Amino acid sequence: MYQLVIGLEVHIQPSTKSKMFCGCNAKYFGSAPNTYTCPVCLGLPGALPVPNKVAIEKCLKLGLALNCKINKQSKFDRKHYFYPDLPKGYQISQYDMPFCYEGFLEIDTDKDAKRIRITRIHMEEDTAKSIHNENETLIDINKSGVPLVELVTEPDFQDIKEVLAFAKRLRQIVRYLDISTADMEKGQMRFELNMSLKKAGDKGLPKYKVEVKNIGSISVLEKVINYEYERQSKILDDGKNPDQETRGLRDLSGKTHSQRKKEVAEDYRYFPEPDIPPINVDDKWLEEIKIQIGELPQDKKYRFIENFKLEPSTAETIISNKNRAQWFEDAIENEKNHETIALFGKWFIRDVLGMAKVDKIKLKDLKFGGKDLLELVQMIRNGELSGTLAKQVLDEMYKTGAKPQEIVEKRGLKLVSDEGELNEIVDRVLRDNSKVLDDINKNPNIIKFLLGQVMKMTKGKADPQKAMKLIESKLSKN
Repeated sequence: MYQLVIGLEVHIQPSTKSKMFCGCNAKYFGSAPNTYTCPVCLGLPGALPVPNKVAIEKCLKLGLALNCKINKQSKFDRKHYFYPDLPKGYQISQYDMPFCYEGFLEIDTDKDAKRIRITRIHMEEDTAKSIHNENETLIDINKSGVPLVELVTEPDFQDIKEVLAFAKRLRQIVRYLDISTADMEKGQMRFELNMSLKKAGDKGLPKYKVEVKNIGSISVLEKVINYEYERQSKILDDGKNPDQETRGLRDLSGKTHSQRKKEVAEDYRYFPEPDIPPINVDDKWLEEIKIQIGELPQDKKYRFIENFKLEPSTAETIISNKNRAQWFEDAIENEKNHETIALFGKWFIRDVLGMAKVDKIKLKDLKFGGKDLLELVQMIRNGELSGTLAKQVLDEMYKTGAKPQEIVEKRGLKLVSDEGELNEIVDRVLRDNSKVLDDINKNPNIIKFLLGQVMKMTKGKADPQKAMKLIESKLSKN
């Protein structure tokens, strides 16, 4: 058995109106090829870059959210390599003075929480899009020059669950902070995997590292790790080391193929970008950015578990989306009963989110609000509605926006809980099913059958708990 050693590089396109170093529109996705271009992003002689302040602020915001140190003086550098997606023949990036460094992100694991160290977060420009056909490669410059935040971790991941937890939590944070919509289908968030294997118990890092580039979804990232584990372990089993190389994806199956020998920093011939002066990050600017951060997903999850006594899995589902968490919290802001809040959480996740997902609508577009759902849940807790009746009420709320109490009164859905009335109904059910009672000692589930008959006779309006007690009491006397 081998142990995974994994580090990630994550590329995030911050949401900005213009590109990183020019005024071209950064919202290129779906536009006609090579329409958002200018002398700067085409790399024409004499064109001068001007940094995008909003993009830099979003980079700094992510760094602060991930507990990074901030370089008070930073700079851009030229990273040289030849490829058709770089019209200039170099990329404007950052080398030895990134905006953010030495941070961490805490993730939940099966055992406890774990900190994944962040080596650096820096700012650069994206490359053009290459479209490889059978006999030619086409280039679309629209993406060239779009702002790109690159986050690099230490090789702290030891199993696949940690990688996936990190990727999901990071995407949540990016969306919470409005840094990017992180739509992976549009390439707004991409992963590069640095992976090697070592024997369990071995100290230090392996003597090789394999990089897999341009992984465009978390599910594919999982597949790549599984594929590379099998591929690399077979090589190690033969007494060899896998080549230190850069690999690409064959398809969405996660299978990889060799592209080129892995570069090192010296190959890029970094030197300071001569057309952009050093950038000073003062305390006032940082304080303005810190104010915008607010509560992060992991902190919100811990608070929901502590204050509302939610199960960790329930809390995780609710905080996975900022608007979802706000909808939940606004609804239960004045509710003090933890059992009611827990039941509300279950109905919210299972039923409300389920209906919204089927019809592909957002919470803000629902015809009812969180307070209405809480009223429905309180009616269940007070014994006014059974779960079956409550689902009928919720369905009507979803379709019409009517209030729960109005629906109950209009459709006569209130539970039959009067003992006299229930007593008559139970007696009738026992008379109608007298033959079944002969087998009750052989089959205890007959009691559930009898309860079902009571619910059927009352069209689901009988209080199930009271009905069950009456059935058991009458049977014990026989």
